[in-house]
Amino acid sequence: MTKMTGGEAIVKSLRREGVEVVFGLPGVQLYGILAGLRDEPGIRLITTRHEQATGYMADGYARAGGASGFGTALVVPGPGLLNAAGGLSTAYSVSSPVFMISGQVQRDFIGKDVGMLHEVNDQLTLIEPVTKWRKRALTVGEIPAAVQEAVYQLKTGRPRPVEIEVPPETMEEQGEAVLLDPKVAVREGADSSRIDAAAEMLINAKHPVIIAGGGVVLGDAVDELGELAEALQAGVFTTLDGKAAIPWSNPFCMGLGRILGGTGPAGEYFTASDVVIGVGSRLAGFGGSIIPPGKQVIHIDIDPEEVGRNYEDTYGLAGDAGKTMKALAERVRSAGSRPSATAEINAVRDSIFAGADGTQPQWDILRGLQAGAPDDTILIPDSTQVGYYSFAYWKVESDRSYLGSGYSGNLGFAFPTGLGAKVAQPDRPVVVIAGDGGFMYNVSEMATAVQHGINLVTVVFNDNAFGNVGRDLDIGFGGKYGTDLHNPDFPRLAKSYGMEGMQVKDPARIGDALQDAIQMDAPVLIEVPVDRMPVPHFFPQRPQAPQRPE
Repeated sequence: MTKMTGGEAIVKSLRREGVEVVFGLPGVQLYGILAGLRDEPGIRLITTRHEQATGYMADGYARAGGASGFGTALVVPGPGLLNAAGGLSTAYSVSSPVFMISGQVQRDFIGKDVGMLHEVNDQLTLIEPVTKWRKRALTVGEIPAAVQEAVYQLKTGRPRPVEIEVPPETMEEQGEAVLLDPKVAVREGADSSRIDAAAEMLINAKHPVIIAGGGVVLGDAVDELGELAEALQAGVFTTLDGKAAIPWSNPFCMGLGRILGGTGPAGEYFTASDVVIGVGSRLAGFGGSIIPPGKQVIHIDIDPEEVGRNYEDTYGLAGDAGKTMKALAERVRSAGSRPSATAEINAVRDSIFAGADGTQPQWDILRGLQAGAPDDTILIPDSTQVGYYSFAYWKVESDRSYLGSGYSGNLGFAFPTGLGAKVAQPDRPVVVIAGDGGFMYNVSEMATAVQHGINLVTVVFNDNAFGNVGRDLDIGFGGKYGTDLHNPDFPRLAKSYGMEGMQVKDPARIGDALQDAIQMDAPVLIEVPVDRMPVPHFFPQRPQAPQRPE
């Protein structure tokens, strides 16, 4: 055993687990760990301007492929952890591995509800709905095992957020501790006999299709997905979180055609399928299952509880997506090659763009942004009109290059998430698409970008409103209310922080502006003034407002 403070035990344990970056906001209950971080040259502390950003930045870092394989955040207890819970909610919804470290009140007052500084009674229960695993460490000696188990939970099974919390005295006092090596994290494939049975179904299938979700990306199973699609000659539809599961240029990629309504040739292709392979996806949208009754589904997921949750006629393969798909592909290939289906698939895929209604100005704006973005660009779209349009029409070519907010749908998540992604991938372009309302949620993090040299590009579409809500209220509820906004001069505000700021009024110039911004050695904000935008054609239409009686 070695004598050290609890803060040192946390930091040294994090370093053993490969942590190189912590996103945090200093506070009174964290002095012990801050001292430990100060004395550890192998970990970079990025100080945010609000706790909300810590969770989002850790999520962006994790999903963009940060060095540790997960993102780490640090906050004070109570209001600090509550402020960070929005980021944890997003990370939970997209199965992102985020390690949240929180302070606590003094040991003798935990659970007493007496009003200590930053106290929120029963904090572990409070954070339970948006975490996979939680632990309170009350002594220095407990800390190494708590950190070790937290990281093991992140790297095994479904990778959702975890949290540990430590009182201030434990962080500051000396105690005996044994530092631990990381646990070996093994992600097993599905049971071999079940893979054999599933392979037999696929060998006999006439028209299989694949739906790929975010689990393919987070499970580093992109190559294996391509192998399975080629072995089956099956088109691959993706969910929103799975957009980066298969490059657009892959001949089996069919985009989100099924997930966003499935009309036209894409819908016909899916309807003709006799077996659907769902991989790393809940197989559900906002309205329930995305698969109509009558299909045979083979569901591959690391989480056994997710298999069959949203569709009854399911044959489950619980296990690592990559290992399971690779085994399936080998068995399918052993039965002989299948007739090529790439011509049919490419025709269907081409129809997705050929049949687009070119909703304006979203269509021209998105095409301009795509033209200005290199293939390895990481795009993070907020809940905003051009972001929504990117769901269907942004072409993804690189791994881990499209980060959405999942079913959590948090407005304002994109800018801090983009900061985390850029820290993880400093040599790749990172582009955030935000509206004026959502961007203002974390506008103070422009200071973080400048202070820490996080050179992402943020495109802010400014209609001086929560435009989507205002439009929907006008269409379906008799008139907008509470949606008009007063905004700053965004380029001047960016420059006041030390960022580059510019304005582009002509959608035809957005691509050139983005290309120029990516080349700048600085964080850049591009403001694009816009008017109200129409509903994307693939969104459900709002009902008309009922007529009021005379």
